[in-house]
Amino acid sequence: MYKSIDLKENPRDLEARVRAYWDKHDMAQKSIDFREGKPQFVFYEGPPTANGKPGIHHVMARTLKDVVCRYKTMNGFQVKRKAGWDTHGLPVEIEVEKILGLEDKKGIEEYAWKSFAPAAVIPCSLTKSSGAK
Repeated sequence: MYKSIDLKENPRDLEARVRAYWDKHDMAQKSIDFREGKPQFVFYEGPPTANGKPGIHHVMARTLKDVVCRYKTMNGFQVKRKAGWDTHGLPVEIEVEKILGLEDKKGIEEYAWKSFAPAAVIPCSLTKSSGAK
């Protein structure tokens, strides 16, 4: 079942070979499908960073998150990872709202429509003048 590993093989080559095998056989999805009907463990993972440069602490956090998911998978759980489920970007959004003088959702929507509507008129007028439907 297991192939022996050539200890003299370049680790990068080994990693590339293993990754190619996993990609070719869609192993990540098979890991989920194989456990259909088992208890679920859903890991709502956020983005590594939205308002700063990535640092070593992001690598450490991603490693710990991966270990938890692998542990749960090895213990029979069906693990579906959901990326992007946190509010790392919220501080940036709040600062932009302050800069633009927006105070609530209605203000954001009005600002968006003021910016979007004029841009949307151009393609519509081009479509009408060209006779396209």
